[in-house]
Amino acid sequence: MVGAPAARVTARILVTGAAGYLGSRLIEALAAEERARWETLVATDLRDPPERLRLPGITWVGHDVRRPGLAALLQEHGVTAVIHLASIVTPGKGSTRDLEYAVDVEGTRHVVDACLATGVRRLVVTSSGAAYGYHPDNPTRLTEDHPLRGNVEFAYSDHKRQVEGILAACRATHPELEQVVFRVGTILGEHTDNQITALFRRPRPLAVRGAASPFVFVWDRDVVGCLARAIADGPPGVYNVAGDGTMTMDEIAAAMGKRARHLPPGLLRAALAVLKPLGLSRYGPEQVAFLQYRPVLDNTRLKTVFGYVPRKTTREAFETWAGAAPGVRSEG
Repeated sequence: MVGAPAARVTARILVTGAAGYLGSRLIEALAAEERARWETLVATDLRDPPERLRLPGITWVGHDVRRPGLAALLQEHGVTAVIHLASIVTPGKGSTRDLEYAVDVEGTRHVVDACLATGVRRLVVTSSGAAYGYHPDNPTRLTEDHPLRGNVEFAYSDHKRQVEGILAACRATHPELEQVVFRVGTILGEHTDNQITALFRRPRPLAVRGAASPFVFVWDRDVVGCLARAIADGPPGVYNVAGDGTMTMDEIAAAMGKRARHLPPGLLRAALAVLKPLGLSRYGPEQVAFLQYRPVLDNTRLKTVFGYVPRKTTREAFETWAGAAPGVRSEG
C-alpha cells in the first residue's frame, strides 16, 4: 500500500495529466495496490502513455483539459473522484504564457465544471507552494492560513494562485464537491530532472548574496502517498506538502561536494536582463526573487489533520535525488 493506511473505501477514479512525472508514479502505485481504494481507474493525458504505464486494470483515454469532453468521460465511467494533475510545471521550448494559462487555469476550470455537472464526490488537486509567492515579507514558515499572493511575473506562481481562487469559489458555492488541495513543495525523487535540479547540477550552484534561499523538498513518493490517501479516507481541506526541515543553497552545494557561487542581486538581475534576450539564458531578471525569497511551507496540518507524515525529510529527499542522479557530486 502507498502512504498511510486507508480504510476500505473504494472509488471510481479519473486522473488528469496521468502520463506526466507525478501522474505516472501515481498510476504505477495505484496499479500495484490490492484494489482497497479503487474499482475503476481512468488515466487521461494528451500524450500517449509509455508501455510501462499500460498496466492491467488501467483504462487510458486521450484527453486535453483545454478541450470539452471531460464530463462525458466522467459520466461514462461513473467517476466518483478526480485527481487533477494536468499542469505545465517546466515549460518546453516554444511554450507561451497563453498556452500555460490555458492548461493551468482554464483547464482547472473545465475540470471543476465537469465534476459539478456529473456529481463527482471528491476533487483532489495539486497546487503549489509557489501560490504563496516569492516575497521579501513572507513569514519564516507559511501555513495554509497565509494569503496566496503569487507573482505575476512567474507564470506558474501566478497561475497556481488563480487556480486556487477557482477552487475556493467552488468550495463556497458547492460544498457538496469535497476538495483536497495540496500545496506541494519542491518535488525530488530518483529520476527528477527539471529546471530546479539543473540549478543544483551546476559546477558552482548559483546563490544570491545575502539570501539563505531555504528550499523545502518533498519525496515524490510522499506526494503519491498523499494523493492515494486523499481518494480514500483523507479529510477534505487544504494542506502544505513538504518534508520536515529546509536546506539552504550553501547546504545543498556542500552536500554535493561543491561551493555555491554568491552574486549580488543587482548584478545577477543585470546579467540576466542581458543574457535572456540573447538566448544565452532561459531565465530573466525576475528569476532573482525565485532564489531570494523561497516560501517555506509548514507541514503541521498535513501531519495532524490530514494524517500523513512524510517518510523523508527535506534533506533525505535531496539525498535520494543526489544519490541517484549521475554527475551531481564534485570530484574535487
